[in-house]
Amino acid sequence: MINPFLTPGPETAAGRNVLVNWMQRHVARQIALVFSIALLASLASCQKTKTTAVSGKRPKIEACSLITNDEIQAIQGSPIKDVKPSEQSDGTFRIAQCFYTAETFNKSVSLAVTQSDPASTKPRNPKEFWKETFGRYEGEAKEEEGDEKKKQSLREQEEEKAKPPKKIDGIGDSAYWTANRMGGALYVLKNDVFIRISVGGPESEESKINHCKALAEKALSRL
Repeated sequence: MINPFLTPGPETAAGRNVLVNWMQRHVARQIALVFSIALLASLASCQKTKTTAVSGKRPKIEACSLITNDEIQAIQGSPIKDVKPSEQSDGTFRIAQCFYTAETFNKSVSLAVTQSDPASTKPRNPKEFWKETFGRYEGEAKEEEGDEKKKQSLREQEEEKAKPPKKIDGIGDSAYWTANRMGGALYVLKNDVFIRISVGGPESEESKINHCKALAEKALSRL
């Protein structure tokens, strides 16, 4: 590199030419350096954004890791002799399932976890599905007191129809119990995931709801 202190002074034509040439080369190098730094910073920013977007996806949830056999035994009253995991995906949602087989079979427990599919390029947020399914029941007014005969008539008619979901308070962001002739299941939403728990046994619906709530609390604590 030319040292300006060792070149002819600017008072001569030769000195001025040397100094101008040196300054032009120096400025060019400075511009190139600044451009290179800006390019590296831009690439680093893009890489950070890409990494953040990828890391923002929730990893796969293993349903069988959310509730232990001992916890189920304590709630259901029967030891668990087998645990069977499975999963399925439709390109938008991933559903991980776990079936806990109890020694007393009708004490068995089924757990399913629905999340956005981490492997999909077009996943859906389970909250959207939740709103589509249970949104119309949110904020539903309590039944007002009215004519008992009318109530009885409505109850008799509903016996032939599927019961609407029952809102359950005190767990997750939102929860509903859906009943059927074979029993029922508890659905619980927490953040961007919802779970479904069903239990067997001869107990009343209220007892099954309480058992499902207790199991759901264990599962939600590990999400």
